[in-house]
Amino acid sequence: MRPLLNLLYRSTGALAALFMIGVLVMVITGIVTRELGIYLRGTDDYAGYCMAAAGFLALAYTFKHGEHIRVTLVIERLTGTARKVLEWLTLAFGTGIACTLAFYSVRLVLNSFEFNDISQGVDATPLWIPQLGMAAGTVVLAIAMADDLLLMSLGKPVTRLHKAGSEAARME
Repeated sequence: MRPLLNLLYRSTGALAALFMIGVLVMVITGIVTRELGIYLRGTDDYAGYCMAAAGFLALAYTFKHGEHIRVTLVIERLTGTARKVLEWLTLAFGTGIACTLAFYSVRLVLNSFEFNDISQGVDATPLWIPQLGMAAGTVVLAIAMADDLLLMSLGKPVTRLHKAGSEAARME
C-alpha cells in the first residue's frame, strides 16, 4: 500500500508541475497573440484555472515532503508523551479540516456539474472542469493527512517522500 500512496502523492505533484507549465503557456500565448493583433479568448481565465489546479494538486506532495508551514513554538518546547499527544491532536484536527475541505470541494464540483454552471469570463467554461483540480488536490491532501494520522496512531514513523540523505531529511 505504501508504494501506491507514494505514487499518488508524487503523481499529484507532477500534475501540479504540468499545470504550472500550463500557466506559463497561457500567459505567453496571451502576450504573443496580443502583440500579433489576434484576440484569443480565455487565455487569462485558463491561466487562472491552471494556477488554482497547480496550487491544490501540490498540497499533498508538499505535505508529504514536510514542507508545509508549521508553528512549532509550543511543540518544540515539549518532550516525550506530551509532545506526542499534542502532535497527534494537531494532526487529527488538521485531518478533520482537510476532510471537510475535500468533502465540500467534491460537492462543489458535483453541484456545478448538476446545475451546469458556466464561468463568467469570455471563455464560458463549465465550472466543474477547472474545479476538478481543487477537488482532486483536497481529496489527496485528506488521504495524506489521514495516512500520517494512522501511522502516528499505530506508533510507526511518519513517511516522507524525500530521500534519506537530502537536505530536507536532515532539517527534520
